[in-house]
Amino acid sequence: MRRSVVDVGSNSVLLVVAELGADGRWRPLYESSEVTGLGEGTKATGLLAEEGMDRTLAALRACFAMASELGSEPPLAAATMAVRIARNAEEFLRRAREQGTPVEVLSGEREAELGFRAVADDPLFAGEPRLAIVDPGGHSTEIVVAERAGDGFRQLYRRSFPVGTLGLRSGPIPSASPPIPERLAAMEHIDRLFEEGGVPPAQGECVALGASATNLVTMRERMEVWQPELVHGAALEYEEVSRWFERLCDLDDEGRAALPGLERGRERSIHLGALILERALFALRVARCRVSVRGWRHALLERGALMD
Repeated sequence: MRRSVVDVGSNSVLLVVAELGADGRWRPLYESSEVTGLGEGTKATGLLAEEGMDRTLAALRACFAMASELGSEPPLAAATMAVRIARNAEEFLRRAREQGTPVEVLSGEREAELGFRAVADDPLFAGEPRLAIVDPGGHSTEIVVAERAGDGFRQLYRRSFPVGTLGLRSGPIPSASPPIPERLAAMEHIDRLFEEGGVPPAQGECVALGASATNLVTMRERMEVWQPELVHGAALEYEEVSRWFERLCDLDDEGRAALPGLERGRERSIHLGALILERALFALRVARCRVSVRGWRHALLERGALMD
């Protein structure tokens, strides 16, 4: 039995195709990622731009075709913050249906819950007494804190924040190589959101999901070919993330694109992802995080439905 999920994010489209093993666990057979910029400019205009929709619809067609080629059930595709906030979201959803690649909309709460489950169900982290999960995205960032209760976890805090890399790029930090005042303004903006949201101290293992964290590891290792087994579980120290933010801001988009290990298309957002991760670690009062290559799509894959 094979199953697939497509994560239609604000900045990228990700596919996972997995097979059910004899032990009842789903094991990925194929994964892909393509930066399409669906939500680029959406925070400022309230709309999904035509170019981003076209690129994302093309990526959806490719994902559905690949899933079929690999013998999977039709993919379950879900979209996140950009589609949640766009006034013309129904146009995008209609066009996706008409081309045979239907997309549902994932709520912020459900996105945070599934992101947490992707970590809590991972044997690498399942034995931790307390977990904090940070998932910076294009237009939202999810934070969850939980502690062990019996055979599972009890969630102490869960929230989706309206801050992401694309929103920062079109708002408080628009410059390709942002000067110090822009950097400080963005820091203050993020810190205020986390403070008003009551982010608690983590007091345990912190795990970062998403492209920002994984790309910081692949750049550190100068990884020209994606090697998830080397990225999954890698540690990023708070000071290291801070240094990456400063270094990446000192470059422009072209300079960042030339860095070994950076995924193509992330040059416009990776410095802002580093900033969000840094401020999340600061809010959680942790000195480091571990990196997971899993995401909410893996938890949705294992559940087989948007709602339990």
